[in-house]
Amino acid sequence: MAARLSEAAPVFAALGDSTRAGLVARLCVEGPLSISRLSEGSGVTRQAITKQLRKLGVAGLVRDVRRGRERIFELEPRRLEKARRSLDQISADWDAAIGRLKAFVEDDREDKPKARLHQTLHQRKGRYER
Repeated sequence: MAARLSEAAPVFAALGDSTRAGLVARLCVEGPLSISRLSEGSGVTRQAITKQLRKLGVAGLVRDVRRGRERIFELEPRRLEKARRSLDQISADWDAAIGRLKAFVEDDREDKPKARLHQTLHQRKGRYER
């Protein structure tokens, strides 16, 4: 599991930035886009978009292809799917841990009255043996 998490860590780090997360969201909704299109209406320069796309590329979330003079960026869904599976595994592990804790607490509640009864009987037995 640790290997899966370390593999997914760059994806989570890349998505931790709101600009990069927004770019991924746009690519999810609108499909492959050029830097020009991605920068339209964002209030961010093309250079800043390029820098963020590079970081997303390093994380394996986007890839680019040249079409004439433009570079078109598209989402790499396999990386997102791997990251989602990592989150699913973490969720399952937490659910199991919470289940074990719940069972322990409930078992402990049931054992306390028995332990008190045993202790009381043991104390009484000691009184009669003196």
